Amino acid sequence: MDEPGNLVDPSTISKLTLLEQVKLQAQVVVPLLRAFRKELGTERANAIAYRALDEWSRGLFHQLSQSMGKGSRETWTAMMASSGQRIGNDVDFQMLRQDSEVMEFNITGCRYADFFRALGEPELGALMLCEADFHMLEMSGGDVELQRTQTIMQAGNHCDFRYKMKKPA
Repeated sequence: MDEPGNLVDPSTISKLTLLEQVKLQAQVVVPLLRAFRKELGTERANAIAYRALDEWSRGLFHQLSQSMGKGSRETWTAMMASSGQRIGNDVDFQMLRQDSEVMEFNITGCRYADFFRALGEPELGALMLCEADFHMLEMSGGDVELQRTQTIMQAGNHCDFRYKMKKPA
């Protein structure tokens, strides 16, 4: 518990796959969200929870970026590699192009989307996972851009990741 607010040693969390971590988080978040919906109404409860989770995710990636040094393409690349290891075989993907200018791929199967759909909470899954791609992008310090028009989590038939690397100044 090095940082205030970290209730679990980060080295313990990193031993879990990302899907295992998400399932543990969902065991707490989903019942709370459903209770808040009963008390506050779905729209208000979702707005509060989604805002809080978005702030949490942004803060997490900001903290990671700070620990890795100045935000840059290299920082983002290191985070992508680390994330890929934690994701493992929980997504199926097709690499379309990868070079010094772009990285383009499609996710064609997603166990995260399967999990959140089974819970009846795909919007929550999109917030907890899909939006985090943009928060992680902030680690690039503006050196990388992402265009994504659809995700499996939000009923697309695939996730289309189109990263563009900015040329060094």
